[in-house]
Amino acid sequence: MEFPVKGRERAAVLEDLQMMRAHDARWGEGRVPLFVFKGSDEAGAIAQDAFNLFFSENALGKNRAFPSLKRMEDEIIAMALDLFNAPDGATGFVSTGGSESIIMAVQTARDYARDQRGDQAHRGNIVMPVSGHPAFDKAARLMDLEVRRIATGADFRADVAAMADALDDDTIMVVGSAPCFPFGVFDDIQGLGTLARERGVWLHVDACVGGYLAPFAKDAGFDIPPFDLSVAGVASMSADLHKFGWAPKPISTVFYTRPDYAARHGFDFDGWPNGRFQTNTIVGTRAGGAIAGAWALFQHLGREGYSRIARDLLDGIGRYRSGIEAIEGLSVVGEPLLSIVAVQSHDDAVDIFAVAEKMHEKGWVPGLVQRPKALHRMMSMLHVPAIDAYLTDLDDAVKAVRAGGGASALKATY
Repeated sequence: MEFPVKGRERAAVLEDLQMMRAHDARWGEGRVPLFVFKGSDEAGAIAQDAFNLFFSENALGKNRAFPSLKRMEDEIIAMALDLFNAPDGATGFVSTGGSESIIMAVQTARDYARDQRGDQAHRGNIVMPVSGHPAFDKAARLMDLEVRRIATGADFRADVAAMADALDDDTIMVVGSAPCFPFGVFDDIQGLGTLARERGVWLHVDACVGGYLAPFAKDAGFDIPPFDLSVAGVASMSADLHKFGWAPKPISTVFYTRPDYAARHGFDFDGWPNGRFQTNTIVGTRAGGAIAGAWALFQHLGREGYSRIARDLLDGIGRYRSGIEAIEGLSVVGEPLLSIVAVQSHDDAVDIFAVAEKMHEKGWVPGLVQRPKALHRMMSMLHVPAIDAYLTDLDDAVKAVRAGGGASALKATY
């Protein structure tokens, strides 16, 4: 396509956009297993309204031009620190997503380790379960660090003893997930906290998925293990607001339990003709609307509103899991506690990726796990109304594959 010489009427341009969108997956019907999230119609409406009020504002200018954004960021962090039972002196920062939160935490841990060692060239290694998010590998590639991924236990949780064996004097961080993305299980954060304290190493909790769902699930009566900033040994934690905080994209948060940890976070450069350039993110410009949307949701829903959504969501997921177990040959992987459910063929009689192909033919976008082979869904209130239709199609797909045999050509990709 060449750059247009003359502009076109607004209606014609929007019509083209609608036509292009018509070929996208029908996410509003719960047919996409990730990427898009819904808490409630009410939550979505106020988040969008708040975003549009601050559509043009840029969080890069929060200290000079937009004090409203600075106030909202500060209050988001203060409310989140309360939610996550932070100790005195803890603080946090707003970022554009889970990957950025993780990258900033890795950089902060690296710089803290360098200062402790008195060696500004030290690189070090990160020890984490194989189920941890690839954002840590992305951070390690950017900073030339080593990542040591350790096999999980039979329950798909981090093997704390095996991780302990992998630590050495160059380890700068250990990682646990709450929950992990592939299986939805919570690692033993308390056990990892004990390991971190005994060995004097930084523990990061990746709660990008569960951070803004787990506390409200607990309020709603579900059994959630300790995972947050109150766990002894935790140095930092990441949690995404644009997932189960229901906020507009892109927005996440990262927290530190001590001020001397947080002091290493951020970028500060004073060798530029324009003067000092300082940010607490990798990116410069950030969407003011995402910040406004998150702040508005905290204020509008409160703990009661978030807990009500958590109860409705997890009740629906419980019904989904029961339906999975009722389909011959299928079972849930591990013991997921929140929104992520991976489904495998427990008797290996059915190629689950072939089932995924059948589901794709029926209009469902399949999420996949490679080891073990499984169907993967990160569910929100988009998916609850579609549970019965999904289970019916899944049962039909399993029966078709079982009858027809054959293997799938699919490969698991995110």
